[in-house]
Amino acid sequence: MDDETVRSELMKIKGIGRWTSDIYLLMALLRPDVWPRGDLALAVAVQQVKRLKQRPTEEELGEISSEWQPWRSVAARLLWHNYLMRRDARMRNG
Repeated sequence: MDDETVRSELMKIKGIGRWTSDIYLLMALLRPDVWPRGDLALAVAVQQVKRLKQRPTEEELGEISSEWQPWRSVAARLLWHNYLMRRDARMRNG
């Protein structure tokens, strides 16, 4: 199935929304071009990496992520890694 069909089928299940279906596409099905809309860690990481004054909105993140097509899943993984590394460094340093 294509990405939209998978999303549509998954979202028929009570409790599964867009973010969950995107994560399933990205992590379980290893789709190369998925951008999980509404992911807070990605928003924080993009703000840090791009040195933005404010955390970008979901719409702004969509525009930014379009630069990384057709490899948005790779960008998401790299940004999550960046987020986790910074978070862990803050925790170690108090």
